[in-house]
Order: sequence, then C-alpha cells, then structure tokens
Amino acid sequence: MKKNIAKIFCRFLYYHFAIYLPASSKMYGVGKKIRYILCKRIFLKCGKNVNIEKGAVYGSGEYIQIGDNSGMGINSVIPDGSIIGSNVMMGPNCFVHSRNHLFDRTDIPMIKQGFTERKPVIIDDDVWIGRDVTIMIGRHISRGSIVAANCVLTKDYPEYSVIGGNPSRLIKQRKV
Repeated sequence: MKKNIAKIFCRFLYYHFAIYLPASSKMYGVGKKIRYILCKRIFLKCGKNVNIEKGAVYGSGEYIQIGDNSGMGINSVIPDGSIIGSNVMMGPNCFVHSRNHLFDRTDIPMIKQGFTERKPVIIDDDVWIGRDVTIMIGRHISRGSIVAANCVLTKDYPEYSVIGGNPSRLIKQRKV
C-alpha cells in the first residue's frame, strides 16, 4: 500500500512539476536528475543513467521498462507497456502508439466503437530514433537499428537496419 502511494505521489510530482523543468542540457542537468529520481520509482524497470526529457509523457508509467543509458526525447509520447532497451537514443517529438480506434462497423459511429487490443512497442538495445518519428502499434525495432527523422514506422525490420520514409522502408543495412 505504501509503495502504491509513493508511486502516485511521484507521478503527481512528475506531471505537475518535473515535466516542465528545463531540458537535460540546461541548468547543470537538474531537470534530468529530478525526472530520473521520480521515474525510477514509477516505472516497472528503470536502468542507470536514464534520461527522461522535458515534456515526455508516458501514461501511468507502471508498466514502462527502460534500460541503462536510454532516454525519452523532449515532448515524446510513450504509452504504458512499452519496452525500451539499453543505449537507446530518442529525438524530440516521437510518438509511440499501442492501440487504435475500431472502425469495422459502418452502422455505429467510429467514436462509439472503442479501441483495438493494446500491443506494446519493443525497442531493442542500441537503437537511434530520430526526431518526429511515429511508431505504429506493436512494432519491434531490432537491435542496432536507426529510424530516420520524420519516419512513420509501419512494419518491423531486421537488426542493424536504417529505416526512413512515410510509410517506412528499408534504406540500407548497417551490417553486411
């Protein structure tokens, strides 16, 4: 019970105070340190040297897992249940989706049809996600991959891929 209250309090502090602190590179990293301390107590798993940037939104955070030396970019939106490996770089304004609106029936307005089942996004170790990337439902970004800026990631690719475009396409392999 005490642990639950502590999580709720940390979440309150994050969303009402820490989310607005300056970006990690400003003011000697004070904002980065405070956000890290709070998220360590909120997330299911939070590695060492994790950087949750200014404006990052992650729902309740109870089921977020993030590895060592990884981060959530400025103003990024990461749904609960996402798994982020170690050494993951994420640019600003990245949006990760874990579900969508249902729209199969035409006799009922889409707004009343509800949502699809949640499918978490998994980001493996050593991944670089550029700025303004949109990651669609249930995607798995494989180890060593690079997702170029403004990409809309619509499918999965092999390890060490360089991916870009809207919709996403394989640009090249980093390993031959």
